[in-house]
Amino acid sequence: MIRQHHGVRGLAVPAVTLLAGVFGAVSAWRALAPSWQVPLPSAANLPEERLQDFRDALYFPIKEFLAGGDPYDPAAMFAHWPVRQDFNLYQPYHLVLHLPFVLPGYRVGAVAFAVTSLVLLVLLSLLAAHAVRRYAPVPLALGTTVIAALLVTSQVGKAQLYVGQVNPLIALGAAGALLGRADHPRLAAVALALAWLKPQYGFPLAVLLFARGSRRVAVTGTLLAAAASLPVVALLVVRTGGVGPFLDVIAANLSHATGTDYGAVDSVTAQRIDVAAVLFRTTGWVPPAVEAVVLAGVLVSGVLLTRRLDGLALPALADLLTCLAVVVCVVHQPGDVLIAVPAMAAVAGLWWRHRHERGWAPAGLAVLALAVPFAHLYVADSAIGSLFGTRAAVTVDGVAVVVSWLLLVVFAVRLLRRRDELVTVAG
Repeated sequence: MIRQHHGVRGLAVPAVTLLAGVFGAVSAWRALAPSWQVPLPSAANLPEERLQDFRDALYFPIKEFLAGGDPYDPAAMFAHWPVRQDFNLYQPYHLVLHLPFVLPGYRVGAVAFAVTSLVLLVLLSLLAAHAVRRYAPVPLALGTTVIAALLVTSQVGKAQLYVGQVNPLIALGAAGALLGRADHPRLAAVALALAWLKPQYGFPLAVLLFARGSRRVAVTGTLLAAAASLPVVALLVVRTGGVGPFLDVIAANLSHATGTDYGAVDSVTAQRIDVAAVLFRTTGWVPPAVEAVVLAGVLVSGVLLTRRLDGLALPALADLLTCLAVVVCVVHQPGDVLIAVPAMAAVAGLWWRHRHERGWAPAGLAVLALAVPFAHLYVADSAIGSLFGTRAAVTVDGVAVVVSWLLLVVFAVRLLRRRDELVTVAG
C-alpha cells in the first residue's frame, strides 16, 4: 500500500506539471495574439490600447532617436509620430537596448518584443519557484510551470503582452538584485542596472538595497545604469544645443507627465497604485507636497524594518516589504506589482509553514491583498464598474496594494516587537 501511495504521488507531479503547462501555453498564445492582430499605428487609431506602450514608449521614441531628434521632447514626439502618450523619463540606455525590436519594422518588432516578454515572464516564474523552495519542498519544474501559467493568465501578466510593457525586464532585474545580492553581487548589480530602466523602480530599490547592507550592489548597479546612459545623454545634449536646452526638455517632459489624466496625482481616472494617488481617489484630498512626503515616509519606514527583518534571517519578508515599498512610494501602475512576484511567492510559502502559529495571519492577508491586481480580470473590472462606477474600478488595485503594504508593515512591527520582548525576558 505504501509503495502504491508513493507511486500515485510520484505520477501526480508530472501530471500537474503537464496540465499547468498546457493551460499556460493556451493562455500565453491568447496573450501574444494582440502583437500580430493590432493594426499598424496611424493618426486614425491613436486610442488603440493593444501594444500602446510598445508604440509610445519604445518603437517611436527609438525611431525619433534614430531620426536625429530628442524623444524626451513631448512636442517633437506628438508632432512627428502617431503616439498618444509622451515618452517618460526612461533611462537613456533604453533607446539602445531595445533597438533590435525597431529595426525590423513595427509588425516583426511587436511580435518579437511580445515573445521576448513572455520568455522573461517564464524566467521570473523560475526565480519565484526557486524562492518558494526555501520554505516548501516544491519541485522546481512544477513550481515554475504553475507560477508561469497563473502569471500569464492573470491580469498583470496578460497586460505586459497586451499593452507591450517593459516591466518583465525590470521585474527580472529587481528580483535578480534581491535574490542574488548576497551570493552573486556582480550579477545582482547588473540586475539592478536593468531595474533602473525606469527610475521610479531603480531609485527606491537602490536606496533600500544600500540600507540593507548591499552597498556594493546598490552603488555598482546605479553606476552601471548611469554609465550605459551617459553616451546617449551626451548625444542628446549635442542635438538639443547644450546642457541648458536639454534640461529644458526634461522639465517640459516632467511638466507634461504630471498634467496628464493618467499621471497626475489628483486624476480620478488614473490607475496609479502609490499611496499619494490612492489617498486622493479615496478621500478627494491632496495634502501639500504629498508625493514628496510619501516618498520619504515609505522609504524611511522600509529602511528601518527591512534591516531588522534581515537580522531575523527573514529575507523573504524583507524582500516583499522592499518590493511593496518601491511601488507605493512613488508613481506606479497596477502592472508594476510584477516585481513582487518572487518575494510574494516566497512569503506565501513562509506563511504556509507558520500558518498555525499565533500572529502570522497578517502575512497571509498581505499576500492575499497583493493578489487582487492579478485577479482583476476584465469580468471583475466590468462588475466593479457597473456596481460602483469607473472611479472604484480604477482604485481597487491601488487600495489593495496599499493595504498589503500596511499589513506587512504591521506584521513586521509586531514580529520585531515580540522578538525584542523575548530577548528582554531571556536577558
